[in-house]
Amino acid sequence: MDPCPFVRLTVGNLALKIPVASKPAQSVVHPSLSPCFCKIELKNFPLQTAVVPYFPPENQFPDNQLQTLAATFHLSKADIDKLAQKSIFSAKPCLKIAVYTGRRGSTCGVNSGCLLGKVSVPLDLAGTESKACVFHNGWISVGKETKKDSSARFHLNVKAEPDPRFVFQFDGEPECSPQVFQIRGNIRQPVFTCKFSFRNTGDRNQGSRSLRSEPSSSRRWLSSFGSERERLGKERKGWSITVHDLSGSPVAAASMVTPFVASPGSGRVSRSNPGSWLILRPGGGTWKPWGRLEAWRERGSSDGLGYRFELIPDMSAAAIVLAESTLSSSKGGKFVIDLGGGSGSNGRVTPKSSTSPACSPRSSGDFRYGLWPFAVHQGFVMSAGVEGEGKCSKPRVEVSVQHVNCTEDAAAYVALAAAVDLSIDACRLFSQRLRKELCNHHQELLG
Repeated sequence: MDPCPFVRLTVGNLALKIPVASKPAQSVVHPSLSPCFCKIELKNFPLQTAVVPYFPPENQFPDNQLQTLAATFHLSKADIDKLAQKSIFSAKPCLKIAVYTGRRGSTCGVNSGCLLGKVSVPLDLAGTESKACVFHNGWISVGKETKKDSSARFHLNVKAEPDPRFVFQFDGEPECSPQVFQIRGNIRQPVFTCKFSFRNTGDRNQGSRSLRSEPSSSRRWLSSFGSERERLGKERKGWSITVHDLSGSPVAAASMVTPFVASPGSGRVSRSNPGSWLILRPGGGTWKPWGRLEAWRERGSSDGLGYRFELIPDMSAAAIVLAESTLSSSKGGKFVIDLGGGSGSNGRVTPKSSTSPACSPRSSGDFRYGLWPFAVHQGFVMSAGVEGEGKCSKPRVEVSVQHVNCTEDAAAYVALAAAVDLSIDACRLFSQRLRKELCNHHQELLG
């Protein structure tokens, strides 16, 4: 399999120095007392916001400072070509950063931050698909300068690194048992087939019969997640999707092991009682758990799909949360696993999860000390784009090359993407009807 070229553009190591006036005005918010922030903008990409730490004027930025990321932009070859197009306004693409003092947010519709100044960093992205490039690393003047060395100073690091990915596209909705193609430029090559099925109510094993045996330990894993909460009433259960390679061998699967049940007195799957999937990989003639996805319907104005994905290193170690966030139920979005978060004061790397549109991710884990199987690598892991309710969804899956060592690796992420997409339907309000492919005579016909 040949990957597609991608570039990861990062902005990090932010800091701000502001000269202290001998008689500071009372109306000015001093950065040492109130945090500063900045807005980071790249053409054709959503605006990103980050906190800017304050440094006393006499302090130097330490040369051995670990990279702390403030913003990340993922650029495909098409994105780079679009940015490189010249216009009458700019010969080169630029990263624009507006620096503000005061807190983020607004009061009575008025922004609470005060604009200190703007910074523009030119970007020459030619060749960054194969070679890393640092566009700026150090201090730069920002804001008005009344005399020498009296202006505010802003520290940042802007760099681009190759981030090749395998790109897969479902040729249909997961419940329709589609083919999955690998995409590279204009080339579409079939690599997997998917088989959607219903696991029988009394069968706690994985729905696919392709593997010859399943030891009791594997059965216990499946039953422990599913059997305790199955109950009478409105529920969606037993969905399963198996990914096969072109020879017909099963290489990954996603099995709904906890039913999606309407919470008492409502027609929605609640956060306190989510449904869940096991993502499985073959090994030793049986299915072995690799990851677990929980999903529910959020309350409030967002009315989105809440989810939580955790990695299962083995049957004895504790699971590790990689992503916990929200997707729009009506518009869809992107499920993303990105381990490119900044390092905290304890030196541990915090993973970063995000969605499109942006939200406030919550995740945890320690990937520097071997809990993540590919601990030597960091950064982007995978993304899966899905459509909202009632729309034809053919998920597009991107997986970082550094996290794929064999066909089963890629297939596991494809199965995870299918589970995320199917969770949109599993979490639909129970007053709404599901399409016929998602119903059988053992389940309610009104979804």
